Amino acid sequence: MTRALHVVGVQAAPVAADPASSLDKLDHLVRVLDATFPKARLYLFPELFLTGSHPFHRSSPMELVSHRIPGPLTDRLGEIAARSKRWLQPGSIYERAGRNTYNTALLFAPNGELVLRYRKLFPWMPFETSTPGSEPPGVVSIPRIGTVGMMICYDGWFPEVARGLALAGAEAIIAPTMTSTPDREEELVLARANAIVNQCYVLNVNAALTVGGGRSIGVDPEGRVLFEGGSGEELFPEVLDLDRVRTVRERGTRGLNRMLRQLTEDAPVATFRHYRELSRPRRRT
Repeated sequence: MTRALHVVGVQAAPVAADPASSLDKLDHLVRVLDATFPKARLYLFPELFLTGSHPFHRSSPMELVSHRIPGPLTDRLGEIAARSKRWLQPGSIYERAGRNTYNTALLFAPNGELVLRYRKLFPWMPFETSTPGSEPPGVVSIPRIGTVGMMICYDGWFPEVARGLALAGAEAIIAPTMTSTPDREEELVLARANAIVNQCYVLNVNAALTVGGGRSIGVDPEGRVLFEGGSGEELFPEVLDLDRVRTVRERGTRGLNRMLRQLTEDAPVATFRHYRELSRPRRRT
């Protein structure tokens, strides 16, 4: 039986400088998606959509729009997910924790539970002043379908992040993004590269103009582009065949290149110290 994951990426712009209205907009869009795509299982939104922020404000709005987790915002998002009965990835928010403010991505289950929280490891310095996360990105299993993981925007420029997710079992990587700069062109290349070298789906949903530059992209495990958006608001429905990930990893890209299997099964890699742990025989318990 095919392990199919029906996703919808939402390339949209938040309501500028209005987090409350941006949350209402997300709520409205989820209702639209429920009515339009009744078989969809997972909705994806851009980075910092719920802050109503523009990436080039002169003064950081983080302190004004940050939230405790759990708190009223995550309660509301859980209610939206539970009403929808869908998995909901609402982009990222600014999380307030002690003296630190993190750029944190969230994933809610169809029962409204917050099942994955990830603090961005690589803020876009010096422009982004949030605190870097200290924990590796996590993965979560969608029952009877497969495993997804999350990273955020600039993390995609650091190959260790996507590789860590793949080695943790991710078959699809969700990468909410807010990019309005010319380097979006490079990010499209990186999305394909991360999909190719990790043999998994990469779903990079960017904000629409004028907050972001659009051009959201979805890539399959062999680097083929599933969708690429324009600059305005768009919806990207796609059905991901997660069995395809298993096939590509076992047989190789185009039947040739089996990178992840080489790291973990096929050949010793102890001479490259970063992979020594992978090549050591595991003790039976």
